[in-house]
Amino acid sequence: MDGDLSTMKKILPWILLIGALLASFFFLQRTLGEVFLPFTGTGTATPFIPVSPSQTLAPTEIPTVAPTPTPEPPSLWLDPAFPDGFQSRVALPPGLVMASSPDQATYRVAVGDEKPHSRWVYALVAPFPTVVDEVSLQDVQDAWAGELNPTFSNSPLLMTDSTSYVFTELWGEPAAGAIRVVDADDLMGLAWESRPSWALVPFEDLSPRWKVLSVDGASPIRKGFEAERYPLTVTFSLLGGKLGDGVLPTTNHDPEKKTTLVMTGVTALVRATAYTMEMKSLTYPAQDIRPWLVDADITHISNEIPFVKGCPYPDPNQKGLEFCSDPRYIELLEHVGTDIVELTGDHFGDWGAEAMLYTLELYDQRGWPYYGGGENRQQARKPVILEHHGNRFGFIGCNAKGGGYAKASSDYPGAVACDFEYMADQVRTLKDEGIMPIVTFQHLEFYKYEALPVLVQDAGRMTEAGAVIVSGSQAHQPHGLEIDEGSFVHYGLGNLFFDQYAGSPNVSETRKAFVDRHVFYDGRHISTELLTMVFVDFARARPMTVEERRDLLQRTFSASGW
Repeated sequence: MDGDLSTMKKILPWILLIGALLASFFFLQRTLGEVFLPFTGTGTATPFIPVSPSQTLAPTEIPTVAPTPTPEPPSLWLDPAFPDGFQSRVALPPGLVMASSPDQATYRVAVGDEKPHSRWVYALVAPFPTVVDEVSLQDVQDAWAGELNPTFSNSPLLMTDSTSYVFTELWGEPAAGAIRVVDADDLMGLAWESRPSWALVPFEDLSPRWKVLSVDGASPIRKGFEAERYPLTVTFSLLGGKLGDGVLPTTNHDPEKKTTLVMTGVTALVRATAYTMEMKSLTYPAQDIRPWLVDADITHISNEIPFVKGCPYPDPNQKGLEFCSDPRYIELLEHVGTDIVELTGDHFGDWGAEAMLYTLELYDQRGWPYYGGGENRQQARKPVILEHHGNRFGFIGCNAKGGGYAKASSDYPGAVACDFEYMADQVRTLKDEGIMPIVTFQHLEFYKYEALPVLVQDAGRMTEAGAVIVSGSQAHQPHGLEIDEGSFVHYGLGNLFFDQYAGSPNVSETRKAFVDRHVFYDGRHISTELLTMVFVDFARARPMTVEERRDLLQRTFSASGW
């Protein structure tokens, strides 16, 4: 045991020396940059790379990834020459944009029926004081091809650049000089200045200063119009697929937005008219013109005469001017589809208050509103509001002669005397409320086509206030007209159902009369047709022949300063 201890003492210094040498060796290795692999506890080593103060590590390069391209949104191409009425109604949903060219578009609208989507109605028109009523499609296409129409003095067909584009796509290039392209703002003025002239316009561009010409017997302003059968309806196709409802308009002619209103002249079922009704039939006077009246959405009748129980049997040679009608005669007013009754007539009060109130009762029973007369002054001067297909109308009227002709007071029935300041205020109020004012007069009677200055003055007060239609109900022969962009004035239409022509100072002219058919669309007056008739006896009128109509229109237009 002692020997072992002695041996340990001898070798211990050598052991310490060797340990010191090993420690120095490992320290030297670390400082010289050799790899030292510490134990991780998992059987693997993590390399350690020492860096001297003078060394800089190179940055690690991060690999770049090519970005995924953003897909182009679907797009729609619409040629800038398409009708403004079409372009303004395009409603792009989120995610659909307008293309800058047709080649880049997902969807494309084109003229033609490859993939029908929209029907766009065009109208052949002329300035309102045009006698011609109808042409054929062949006439129009011949003119397009260079065979100019002598009816319009071989004048070119006027149109805007947009219309030219559409029909060139449809019919091919027009012959040189066949058409004249005009700015939209100048089209109407040029057409009126260069009469006789004609033009082609989209339906939405119609206005009362245009006369719409029928093409092959069809007209877009008539009731029962079928766009798909009309020669001037253009089909627009949607190419490239389908779009949701409401993105593109489908038509510019919606029958549910259109209203026809017929205005008529004097009705007085008395004297020889009533006697003829007794001899023929109560509906005989309307035998030939009834379709004009019943086909309208709103039919206006100006009945001057009260219905009276026990009214004497009609005398065709009656001398006095106090009139009444047998209550049975109201069948005629039912037969023609009466919708509203004007009571401004001179003779409404001929048989006193009881007769007037009884007449109002008959109208009330049939649901016929009335204006310009009533059970008292307050009711008589109040406008009557009618609405059809979203078009709102305000009817207001008065008797301009006043005195014994206009008996309505605070407690007495009758026609109401004109108060033009009040009526102008009413017209302005109606207009401000989006209601189209229709003003009618029972005014001074005269026997010539030219309107008296006093009628022109009084009608002017109403148009300045905003009246859309002003119509004279007093005339026993036709009078002239006046039209601007905001109003249509006809100073007198002539008789509807009345015998007053045999004893008049101008017999040949009092046999003639108008029924005015006004057309409204989407809250706007767009056109008027003058329907012309001539009396064959004391009760019945018939539509005029072409020659008779031409003569009446020429006389009326001349008296209107056209």
